[in-house]
Amino acid sequence: MNTRSIMIVGVGGQGTLLASRLLGHVLIEQGYDVKVSEVHGMSQRGGSVVTYVRYGDRVHSPIVDEGEADVILSFEILESARWISYLREGGMLVTNTQKTWPMPVITGAVPYPENIAEKLGAMANVTAVDALKLAEEAGSAKAVNVVLIGVLSRKMDIPEEAWLAAIDAVVPAKFLELNRRAFALGRNA
Repeated sequence: MNTRSIMIVGVGGQGTLLASRLLGHVLIEQGYDVKVSEVHGMSQRGGSVVTYVRYGDRVHSPIVDEGEADVILSFEILESARWISYLREGGMLVTNTQKTWPMPVITGAVPYPENIAEKLGAMANVTAVDALKLAEEAGSAKAVNVVLIGVLSRKMDIPEEAWLAAIDAVVPAKFLELNRRAFALGRNA
């Protein structure tokens, strides 16, 4: 299998790192060579966070260059716009419709961009879901990450049982039921 590239993008504190661990775990269990690279930046201050996940028969580098990502999994709609240039032609963007205002918007220096989903839809194959609403339905707004993994799981040729096994292996026991509900809601979104 040729190497495939997935980028997970969001804002610090949204759970992108757990999502990358879940994705990496399920891919390894499917027998792929997997490389993961995390770029935190100002993540603890609400800044942009990106994780590269590359998998295939043999992966030599974890880094994804512009125009090479097969999939971008975005936890926030503006982050989708920030990273869209990394998506290859014909690639897929799975995005949360949630808006997290960056500091220039909070201070009134610039307005939050409008119609982002529509603009992205003209550039890529986009699946946009209100993952925050689904996470709250599952029991916690913090489960947005697993909701989005659930959405992504429908787009990949990996059995549902493998995803659930990854959740069982990676998520702390006291949060298992919540995350299983979040995954199911995302998968069925």
